[in-house]
Amino acid sequence: MRTIDALDITNTVKKLCMEANCFLSGDIKNRIEKARCEESWPQAKEILGHIVNNYEIAEQKNQPICQDTGVACVFLKIGQEVHIEGDINEAVHEGVRQGYAEGYLRKSVVADPLNRVNTGDNTPAMIYIDLVPGDQIEITVAPKGFGSENMSQIAMLRPSDGVLGVKEFVKRVVLEAGPNPCPPIVVGVGIGGTFDKAALFAKKALLRPVDVPNETPFYAELEKELLEEINALGIGPQGFGGKTTALAVNIEYFPTHIAGLPVAVNINCHVTRHRTEVI
Repeated sequence: MRTIDALDITNTVKKLCMEANCFLSGDIKNRIEKARCEESWPQAKEILGHIVNNYEIAEQKNQPICQDTGVACVFLKIGQEVHIEGDINEAVHEGVRQGYAEGYLRKSVVADPLNRVNTGDNTPAMIYIDLVPGDQIEITVAPKGFGSENMSQIAMLRPSDGVLGVKEFVKRVVLEAGPNPCPPIVVGVGIGGTFDKAALFAKKALLRPVDVPNETPFYAELEKELLEEINALGIGPQGFGGKTTALAVNIEYFPTHIAGLPVAVNINCHVTRHRTEVI
């Protein structure tokens, strides 16, 4: 049994909050650069150039890539041989509290969804915990802006809807979103499980690098087909047209009931912020 002090979790979350908001991951950078080279529509190519310029300035000046620094979604993979000294939930919230203050990141969380009073420190975080073998904790902080989150949807399809029904739903969600989630987007898709499980898998799909296909060939091919069909919609960067509506489609799936086919689509803007560290 290995003991980890809750303070170590706080310090790690604090650091990851600031890094995730200021430094774009390499896989996303590569996809944006590739898209810019391949775009034939001048306006789309110019917009992608502005996007590149924006994330380069953010990196150089250690400033947020986007003014919406999001709700802090924190994913914890906790080894079963770990003992945590202290309150893990409070440790995460304190890390977010400190990270958003020290990084001068916008505080976007309200304490009540209807009364709308800002908590002033971007807490509480949205915490997701998985127990895994081992004696370490893997911490991923994924700040989620709501320009894209608001465009996400879930459908309880019938098994008879099949692959075609899934594809049509995903494309309809993207089409209805249009320019609102600041395309080019990354599309996270969760298939199976239950109503809530599909939504969680759609969000987890956004954590996978965009250059890593699903390990199951069937779903890897479905990701490829959906990406091609979504980009054929012509929404383009920031909605001004072009062939780069999405940078990637990431699918995660889970067993489900014989009578069900839940499908969730969680959209992310091109930033798709996330940072991971193991302690």
